[in-house]
Amino acid sequence: MPPTIATSLKLPAELKAAIDEDARKQGLSSHAYMVRTLADASERARLREQFTQDALAAEQDMLARGGYDLADVKAYFEARARGERPERPPLRPVVR
Repeated sequence: MPPTIATSLKLPAELKAAIDEDARKQGLSSHAYMVRTLADASERARLREQFTQDALAAEQDMLARGGYDLADVKAYFEARARGERPERPPLRPVVR
């Protein structure tokens, strides 16, 4: 088990009561509930940051390579639905 570090939190009484109630409903101690909640929040923040970085990289790629026009994509998939084998739509420059 990784080492732990003691931390003290000063919580408003109403928040502490809500934590105690939520923890009880989930069959957890208040401590376990808070640890899990903090770990979940930390993981969500990391995932949100990664999502943002991935989105920015995808945007840069699209600006450099171009993108597909919606009408072209729609026509492509309609032709595929009819059993045809159309060529892929061309990439077009993207204007910001």
